[in-house]
Amino acid sequence: MLAILGLALGVFLGFIIPVDLPSSYTSYMSIALLAALDSVFGGVRAELENKFDSHIFISGFFGNIIIATFLAYFGDRVGIPLYYAAIFTFGTRMFQNFAIIRRIILKKIEEKYNR
Repeated sequence: MLAILGLALGVFLGFIIPVDLPSSYTSYMSIALLAALDSVFGGVRAELENKFDSHIFISGFFGNIIIATFLAYFGDRVGIPLYYAAIFTFGTRMFQNFAIIRRIILKKIEEKYNR
């Protein structure tokens, strides 16, 4: 319930407070968003497997964002598109976590109807 309240508050503040970022930050923000989504999918998976630990989730959430953003920034500075590594890694993990989440949910639904 607290997570839903926080999400609603964040969406509300996002609509109320306009934030314009320079276009040069778009690659950093997209990588940070992808890293955050990867962490969220990992957290949902862990919750469905009854292995969720908030300390691991929070440290992974911010750690992934920082590392991915740093890779994108460092790659820009040296002229190498290192953000591709972050896109590949987080994208692959996100789809793997989604596939596992889907299997867990379908298994729970199947068990519910087979009783």
